[in-house]
Amino acid sequence: MGKHSKRDRASQDDRYNPSELLNDLSGSSGSRLDRKLYEKELARLQVELVKMQYWVKATGFRLIVLFEGRDAAGKGGTIKRITEPLNPRGCRVVALGTPSDQQRSQWYFQRYVEHFPSAGEIVLFDRSWYNRAGVERVMGFCSEAELREFEQSCPEFERMLVRSGIVLLKYWFSVSDEEQEARFQARIDDPTRRWKLSPMDLQSRDRWVEFSRAKDEMFAHTNIPEAPWFTVEADDKRRARLNCIHHLLSKVPYEDMTPPALKLPPRKSAKGYVRPPINEQFFVPNCYP
Repeated sequence: MGKHSKRDRASQDDRYNPSELLNDLSGSSGSRLDRKLYEKELARLQVELVKMQYWVKATGFRLIVLFEGRDAAGKGGTIKRITEPLNPRGCRVVALGTPSDQQRSQWYFQRYVEHFPSAGEIVLFDRSWYNRAGVERVMGFCSEAELREFEQSCPEFERMLVRSGIVLLKYWFSVSDEEQEARFQARIDDPTRRWKLSPMDLQSRDRWVEFSRAKDEMFAHTNIPEAPWFTVEADDKRRARLNCIHHLLSKVPYEDMTPPALKLPPRKSAKGYVRPPINEQFFVPNCYP
C-alpha cells in the first residue's frame, strides 16, 4: 500500500472528524445522547463502514478488532451496529465458548488463530484471548503459571501479528457498577434478553474489585505501542457506539472505492413458460391482513 501525502492525510482526517453536533460525545454532562442525533450519526458512520469494507476487500487489508470489557458494558450492541450494514462474506464475528478438553491441551492462542482474517477480511472478536487475563484469572480457571506465561507471550504474539501486516485494534468498554447493575436488572425484566445473563455473570458481579485489579494488570502488560488499548466510556450506549465506530474508521486509511450503481436491463419476456396451479403449492398463512 502506497504512502499518503500530507495533503491526502489531511483530507482523510477531515472526513473522520465528527460533525459539530457530536462535539459533546464525551458525555461529560452526564446526559444521554439525543436519539435523533444518535440515529442520524449512526447512519452516516455506517455508510463510511461500507466504504471502508469496499477498500479492505480491494486492497487485501486484514483487520482484527477486539471487544473486551465487563458484562453488560455494551460490546455486543456496538458489534451489531458495525456489522449490520456490511457484507457478511467479508466481515465475521467470532464469539468462542468454553474450550474443549482438546483445545485446553493446545497452545493457548491456537483456537483463536484459526479465525484470523484472510486478505480483504474484517474479523471482530466478541471477547478474545484476553479471557485468560480476565475471567479465567478471577474465576480461578487458569493457574498462576499459565497467567504469567500469557502476560509474557501476549505482547510478543501481538507484535508478530502486526509485523505480518494485520491491523489489530483493542477496545475496552468501561461501565460503572451502577450502570451495570441497571443493565443486569433490565435483562432480568425482559424475557427476550434473559439469555444474556448467565450464572457466571452473577458470580462476576460479586467480584467487581478483583476484575478491576485484573484489568489494570492486563493493561500494564499488554498496552504496547504496536497494539495499544483504547478505552470506550460506555455508560451511555449511544455515545459509546458512535465513538467506537468513529475511532475504528480513523484507524483504517481507507478511500472511497464504492462501485458505480448497476443499471438494471429490461426483463426478458417469459415465452413458453406456464406457472403451475396455485392450489398445488403451500403458502404461509397471512396472519396480518
